[in-house]
Amino acid sequence: MNEKILVVEDEKEIANLIRDYLVASNYKVITSNDGEEALELFESEKPQLAILDIMLPKKDGFEVCRTIRSKSNIPILILSAKKRRY
Repeated sequence: MNEKILVVEDEKEIANLIRDYLVASNYKVITSNDGEEALELFESEKPQLAILDIMLPKKDGFEVCRTIRSKSNIPILILSAKKRRY
């Protein structure tokens, strides 16, 4: 059985690129472009890894991360283009 990865990214081109690389490496990939749908997919699909963007519609990546973490210890990777200001 291939491991499932949940990719949550609102930019479809970026989500498709990530999906294509992971599928080529024999992972099953579930994609979502908003935080609410991501949590629904997390519950129904039980992925082994989540890759989250921070800036998402409906629920942001931080909220999605907190919700997943409250229910599971799966690894969570955060990918974001958000700049940090010093």
